[in-house]
Amino acid sequence: MEHEATPYRSASSSGGPHAVESSTVWSERADMAESAMISRHLRALWALPGTELGVVGWPATRRERFFGSWHYWWQAHLIDCATDAANRMPTATRRKRIAALARSHRIRNLTGWTNRYFDDIAWLTIALERAERTQGTNVRNALVLLEKALHSGWVSRSDGGLPWRVGSDYYNTPTNGPAAIALLRLGRIQRAQQMADWLDATLRDPETGLMLDGIHLPSGAIERPIFTYCQGVVLGLETELAVQTGEIRHVDRVHRLLGAVEEHLTVSGVVHGGGVGDSGLFNGILIRYLALVAMMLPGRDRQQAADRRMAAAIVRASAASAWANRLEVEGEPLFGHDWNKPAQLPSFVARVGHIAPGRAVTSSRVPERDLSVQLSGWLLMEAAHQVSAAGL
Repeated sequence: MEHEATPYRSASSSGGPHAVESSTVWSERADMAESAMISRHLRALWALPGTELGVVGWPATRRERFFGSWHYWWQAHLIDCATDAANRMPTATRRKRIAALARSHRIRNLTGWTNRYFDDIAWLTIALERAERTQGTNVRNALVLLEKALHSGWVSRSDGGLPWRVGSDYYNTPTNGPAAIALLRLGRIQRAQQMADWLDATLRDPETGLMLDGIHLPSGAIERPIFTYCQGVVLGLETELAVQTGEIRHVDRVHRLLGAVEEHLTVSGVVHGGGVGDSGLFNGILIRYLALVAMMLPGRDRQQAADRRMAAAIVRASAASAWANRLEVEGEPLFGHDWNKPAQLPSFVARVGHIAPGRAVTSSRVPERDLSVQLSGWLLMEAAHQVSAAGL
């Protein structure tokens, strides 16, 4: 075992779950989350100089330490979190880390920047575009290839949808949402708007107002699970389209979906439940785009102001609850998979996650050992700093 699991302590006594904290406090907490990620999860890829990648579990198995498992899309969110930290407080070390993570992603993927899964490609495109735009990371060649894959993968007969993977009949929100965000940020505004309109017309649940998971085409059979990250990517997409196009339908969709999230997916203002395995990232993704709504949603009317405040309030409440329920292990935070409940300490002998049929990654027996869960916690601390620094 690389790290001793003790000493540790519950941190629930360090302040009420809904205490209002300054941006300085949240910056310090984000620093601590980053430090925990570095000490527990980051490791050179195959001992190659100038590389760094996220080990998918802590404490790690031998297979995990040598990146026999690595999970493409988790690593994309690791790049995104590293970019959050660099944007919050730029340093040469943080910029170097982003470049190393991107380089290592390409090496570990073996066959190039892309794979057969359009959701994976979309998440990496978002991460690398932000890294290039905000930190000057040299990933232009990668972005050209990733953009081409997303743009050419669109199937016109679906009236706007992108399949989950090459050759699949399944068109889902967690593929089309991030793919549209990526294409929008790369200047493909018309295509992104087509995809947003398709999502709203095809996968919005008329009863709850929330986004459903996906649809099989041409059969039309809809998969109806409600996942938090589906809501997040659509909130982010519609907000950025509202900024780019000025069209009121995008503002109205944010208002409707935000209200549905607050009603159905929060408890006392905190995003409820908690993902495991792959879904360990779901709540964090929702939080990322709630922060974006809080800071970017255009409009001076009372409705838009209230929506920005609501989005920021959910971010702050969720972050306060997650921080109050963390464990401290060797002085660094370990976040729970459910932000409303105390975090649990994983052990070296706990069952590890694995790739199940359908490519979903299952949870470790103690979900807190999963990189996905800890990435959500770090992302949450960065988002809380962002909204607090914006005075929201």
